Parts: sequence; C-alpha cells; structure tokens
Amino acid sequence: MRNLILIVHTSLDGFAAGEHGELDGFEPGEENLEFVCKLTEDADAALFGRTSYQLLDKYWPSAYNHPDASKGQIKYSNWYNSVQKIVLSRTMSEVNLNNVTIIGDDIPTEINKIKEQSGKDILIFGSPAASQTLMHFDLIDSYWIFINPIIFGKGIPLFKAGLNDKMKLKLVATKQFSNGELALNYIVIR
Repeated sequence: MRNLILIVHTSLDGFAAGEHGELDGFEPGEENLEFVCKLTEDADAALFGRTSYQLLDKYWPSAYNHPDASKGQIKYSNWYNSVQKIVLSRTMSEVNLNNVTIIGDDIPTEINKIKEQSGKDILIFGSPAASQTLMHFDLIDSYWIFINPIIFGKGIPLFKAGLNDKMKLKLVATKQFSNGELALNYIVIR
C-alpha cells in the first residue's frame, strides 16, 4: 500500500498560513527545496486542496524553463510535471486538466483506492483544509512538518479541533536548515 505523506510549513505557533492564506514569513530557500526534492524521489503522486493546487499550478509547470531557475526549481518542476496530481475539490472540474484527478465526494473511499494502487508514495503539499479532512479520516501515514522561526499569532491552523480520536506519532527523522527552520518527520502509530 502506498503511503500518504504530508509536507507542510508551519509557524512556531502552528499556523500553516496567515489569516488570508498568505505565506509571508516562510522563507525556505534553495537548501529546503533540494531537501524536498529528495523526498519527491520516493513519490509519484501529489495531493492538494483546490487553493493550494491552483496556487502551485500557476508556477511549477514552467518553472524549469525560467532563465534564473535553480537546480532545485528545475528538479521539482520536472517532478511536478511528471506525476499524477490529485485535488480535493467540490468546485473544480477535470476539463482541460492534464494528469489531474479531482475528488469531490466520498474522500475516504477514493483516497484508499488510490493508496491501494501500485506505485510510490503520495505527497500532500500544504493544503491545511484538505489535510485536516484527511487527518479526520486517518488517511495520512506520515508527516514532514517544517517549523519556521516565526510566530503568526493568528492564521490558518495546521491542526484543528474535531479529530475523531487521539493520534499517536513517532518521531523518525529531523533536519535543521541554515535559515533556522526545523523539519520533523513523524509516522502515525496505528
């Protein structure tokens, strides 16, 4: 079975974005991107909420072609263009979308069908609302939480009240970055 892995940036006080979805204050840099590119080597699918997908899809499909693109941007852009993309949305349609599957209903059943297919891991990028839905149904197998050295005070929380049960996690890896960011990798204990 394929693993579903959340990769998300948070502020020190647990917000995945500012009040209006802004990501100001998260300054990962090239070192961070190269690390994420290593994580993509074991994945052949990316999952997003609608807002995150639309934001990322404006940049990454052509990022490899920018004249000042870094090695990490080229690698991630090429990976992004080659993988299956899964979007949780009740408002999007699949018209004119290349290699994109949209799931609007019965999320647990549809995600489990995808997890049961042969293939590599599935990475979730950001997408706090979609991630909270997946957490609610206990569909996430592992978390890479990138804690940034900033306190937002308010914003969109990564974790929200309403989970069915307590979730037990085990820390299996850490990575500290030169910008003060700390990445923690937890697996879910079931």
